[in-house]
Parts: sequence; structure tokens; C-alpha cells
Amino acid sequence: MHTNPLMERLDAIGRALSKKEEALALFGLGSVGVETARLDEYSDLDFFVIARPGRKQELIDSLDWLEVVCPLAYRFMNCEIGYKFLFQDGIYGEFAVFEQDELERALYTGGRMIWKSSALIPDDLAAGRGYIPSRRAKSLDHVVGEAVTNLYVGLGRYLRGEKMSAFKFVQGYPLDGLMSILHLLENESEGFPDPFGQERRLEIRFPVFSKKLGSMLQGYEDTPQSALIILDFLESIYPVHASMSAEIRARAEQCLRL
Repeated sequence: MHTNPLMERLDAIGRALSKKEEALALFGLGSVGVETARLDEYSDLDFFVIARPGRKQELIDSLDWLEVVCPLAYRFMNCEIGYKFLFQDGIYGEFAVFEQDELERALYTGGRMIWKSSALIPDDLAAGRGYIPSRRAKSLDHVVGEAVTNLYVGLGRYLRGEKMSAFKFVQGYPLDGLMSILHLLENESEGFPDPFGQERRLEIRFPVFSKKLGSMLQGYEDTPQSALIILDFLESIYPVHASMSAEIRARAEQCLRL
């Protein structure tokens, strides 16, 4: 018997779906799926519903199977096959509805079967089948090259007065790249890496790098200061070309004099 409210709610949704002729199965994803060890008070209710062939749209068009569990305070159809929603008691969730053969193309890392209409439906139906490309880079070369050139371009945008673009080029794109090579720079701690978002649980997985983030991400008005810190870090992990380093520092100093 589950004691966590999210797990109890997922079980209740399974019971509600068991009364719907259109439904074949329900499985949980993420922290209510196969990663229950990271379930906490801030977790969401993420799940897939599997419909009988030709009956998917009925479960999408009418959410009575969800409302019967607890009234909805909010719903938002974020894609053609699913919703984001908030129950009146504060539980937030997201779901999508698939037919069984569509799971071959769905991108997810695997789920935990909650309910199925028949023993003929295998438990491994919840296993992820679609190919999810790795977001981890194999070397520093490309990532550092992109980061260095983005710093240079971003500071030019700042000097032109395009501060929002500068913010993204300095405090956005380079950090996206750096997150893809952290496994090459630091021993990764156990923390349930997410193949869809490298920033997920970063502070747990790469605590040494995470302590540097505050100085790298100083905010909209402080892009030049951030650029200099990021450049220092890049130089500490890779032989950055001296000419590019000099140009970036010169531009940053020019920005600081504005």
C-alpha cells in the first residue's frame, strides 16, 4: 500500500482507467516510474496512458477518467496527445495518450506499469524503445571552440546594446556546452541523469562545477563579468587560443567602461 500522495493518486487513476473500455494500460514515468528513489514533495505526476486501437482520441477529448479521481483546477493541452494539469488538491501532473504501436517512436527512458487491462499485455510495454541521442560530448574541442566564439560574439552584441542577445551568447549557450562535457572533467555523483535535460540534478551530480555557476551566471546587467569568469574556466580546462582570449578580454573591458 503506497503512502506517498503521488503514488496513491497514480493508483487511483489506474482504477479509474480500468473502468474505461478505451484504456489498455497506465504506466508512471520519472520519479513515479522507475526512479522512485528520487521521489519527494516537489515531484510531479508524469504518466502515459495506452489506448485500444482507434480509441485514443476518446481519452484525450474527455478527461472524465481524471476528474473522477479529483477535480481539476487547471488543464492545458500542451500537445495533440496530452495535457499538463493541476488537481484542486495541488497535485500537478503531465500525461500523454498513445496506442501500443506508437510507443516504438515515443522518446522516454522507461516507465513502471501501474495498471493493465489484461495479462496479455507485457510488463515491458513500459520500457522505452525509441532511440534517445546522447547529449554528452566525447571531447572538449568542439565545445570549447563554440564557447569561446560565443563569448566573443556575445560581448560584441553587448557593446551594440543588444543585452538580451549578449546574455544568451555568454550566459546561455556556453553553459549548455559545458554541461555536455562535465563527465570528462569531474567524477559524476549518483543523481539520476536526465537524457532530455543536462541541467537536471546538476548540483547533485557535479557538485564541484556547480559551486562555480554563481560567478559564471551573474545576470542580465553583468554579462561582461560573467564572460571573464567563463573564459578563466575554459582556460583552466583547455589550451584556448591566445588571440581569442586576448580579444575576449579586450571586449569585456570595453563593456565594463560603458
